[in-house]
Amino acid sequence: MRYIKVRAAKSKAFYFILGVTIAVAAVILSASVFLANDNLTETKLNPDEQFPQGYKIVTPTIPGQIEFAGERVPVENFEVLERIEREFIVNTYFHSLTILAIKRANRWFPVIEPILKKNNVPDDFKYLCVSESTLENVVSPAGATGFWQFMKAAGKKYGLEINSQIDERYHVEKSTQAACEYLKDAYEKYESWTMAAASYNMGTNGTDKQIERQKTENYYNLVLNPETSRYIARSIAFKYIMQNSKAYGFDIKDDELYKPLKYFEITLDSSVNDFADYSIALGLNYKTLKLYNPWLRDNYLSNRNRKVYKIKIPEKGSIKIIRE
Repeated sequence: MRYIKVRAAKSKAFYFILGVTIAVAAVILSASVFLANDNLTETKLNPDEQFPQGYKIVTPTIPGQIEFAGERVPVENFEVLERIEREFIVNTYFHSLTILAIKRANRWFPVIEPILKKNNVPDDFKYLCVSESTLENVVSPAGATGFWQFMKAAGKKYGLEINSQIDERYHVEKSTQAACEYLKDAYEKYESWTMAAASYNMGTNGTDKQIERQKTENYYNLVLNPETSRYIARSIAFKYIMQNSKAYGFDIKDDELYKPLKYFEITLDSSVNDFADYSIALGLNYKTLKLYNPWLRDNYLSNRNRKVYKIKIPEKGSIKIIRE
């Protein structure tokens, strides 16, 4: 019995000491957190130190006069100005996307610009291409494909070959020509390049429906879906940011820009059983052939009608081909 009482007393003493230890630890921890928070508060609220991160974020400058494709943008309307400003802010501070657009433009604008000029389509439409794809052969969730984001039906309507083996929506020159044909038709219909650009995004049927419904043919007076509403503003923002990149904080050196692809063309007017073997016979590899000719969509070509295609081959020394 005495042993049990002694053991109980020791147990009570142990738990008493344990409780005191935990309490002291809690007080010390609370004090540390309080002091840390107090220090953070002092840092945040220090009136003598501005921009402690070492940089500041500002609203990008919006030009007082803005035009797209030779047509004035009515920035005196507050809603139009705020729509434009939104895209300037987004594309100034979406650094990765805009850096890539500037780098790729050095490669692809020299390809796109002459085609626009030949078709008498305003040069500003190259920035529409930037808005569509950031100058990359991408595929949208809806299936719009290539630099100019053609849907299959529209691509075929404007002369692009699209099937499981060939998809000329991936052909920059041919898809640019198709885009010009679409834009010229739209301009003839709406007598406005801005409306032609809007219809490129939402289609002529959708554009006609909104014109009839809202009784106006002025793009800036139309209530449109969010994508088309932002579409022209995004192209405008890319135009001014890319033309004045340093003014918007993009310090990209000339040697950092992507260089144009140097190539010559050969004629292909027969079937190809295996483009990997075809590439090796040309002193290339399959990857390089696809890089220069992304419109070849399979590793073979039936070509029963012996249609003539032009295959791009990199100039000697212009690309380092990885050998086995």
